[in-house]
Amino acid sequence: PQPDAGGRDFLASLNPDSLRVVQAIVEPSLAQAQPDDRFQFERHGYFVADRVDHTPAKPVFNLSVGLKDTWAR
Repeated sequence: PQPDAGGRDFLASLNPDSLRVVQAIVEPSLAQAQPDDRFQFERHGYFVADRVDHTPAKPVFNLSVGLKDTWAR
């Protein structure tokens, strides 16, 4: 970790809830996704195949844009 301009550790400023690991079942073809390929997962949002951790054996997708939940209205 590197301090910011104020001498503080930038990791202390991160939202502790910003990492959420969810295991799910997806179409088998998504295992062949290339890094930075983009997909919409229905009713959840838009996701990007991780450029570091995504492998065919263990696909990893990062949420880039969540969908607005209007059901609660």
